[in-house]
Amino acid sequence: MIKNSFILLEGIGEKRERCLWKEGVLTWEDFFCCNAILDIDRERKKTYDDFLYKALDSLKTRDCCFFTKNLKKREHWRLFDEFLNDAVCLDIETSGLTPEKGGYVTVVGLYSLKGYKALVKGENLTEETLQEAIDEHKFLITFYGTIFDIPFLKKEFPNLKVEHIPHFDLFFAGKRLGIQGGLKKLETMFLIERDEELKGLNGYDAVKLWKAYLNGSIDSLERLVSYNRADTENLFHIGKIFYEMLRTQVGIEEFINNGKQRRNQKVS
Repeated sequence: MIKNSFILLEGIGEKRERCLWKEGVLTWEDFFCCNAILDIDRERKKTYDDFLYKALDSLKTRDCCFFTKNLKKREHWRLFDEFLNDAVCLDIETSGLTPEKGGYVTVVGLYSLKGYKALVKGENLTEETLQEAIDEHKFLITFYGTIFDIPFLKKEFPNLKVEHIPHFDLFFAGKRLGIQGGLKKLETMFLIERDEELKGLNGYDAVKLWKAYLNGSIDSLERLVSYNRADTENLFHIGKIFYEMLRTQVGIEEFINNGKQRRNQKVS
């Protein structure tokens, strides 16, 4: 989707982008091949070309920072398919209190196509190990992480750096699609199943499981980590669903299909 995107360009919004698509300029390569597009003069066309060449090179070199800098946060979802193999889903569990009242992070779960990793307080959760885990990836997926997970983590680990990574927050993607509700509601909506032992568990149960672990129950920690793993894995599934829905919403699929129809008509 990112190579269909022209909103990175100064002066190009969603409406102008759709005008480009309507003219058959669906990709950056299409843009390069055109001498005259809409009312874009030669000088600005050259400026746009130079910028899109930089964007193309950044994709090839996997420079996610370029897109974090030049793409609005609400549009970071457009990078999902390009950075799929480098994406990580992050979800935290806490002690139940806010940092101001002594609350802390108990588990940080990170799920990618390479598998799941749990960082647990008192075992392997430090600012250094968390930063290393994040830096292994180039695209972040959370649910309400912009408001909760990331600010909570940064209060506990002040030097943690995540701003350089594009962030696909599924909560706000859902709002944009007219879909409301928490992660568990979305799982039900999209028929995403959890293991029987995890069904019905929620954030409050996660707090109780941590307290039970502190009282000596190793099984409680294992169940808490399993709960967190389900959260992060399901973020990935919902991310795929929302990405396709957002593509449909912005209309690119319609223009691509129309372009295929026109080409087929010319051939026949």
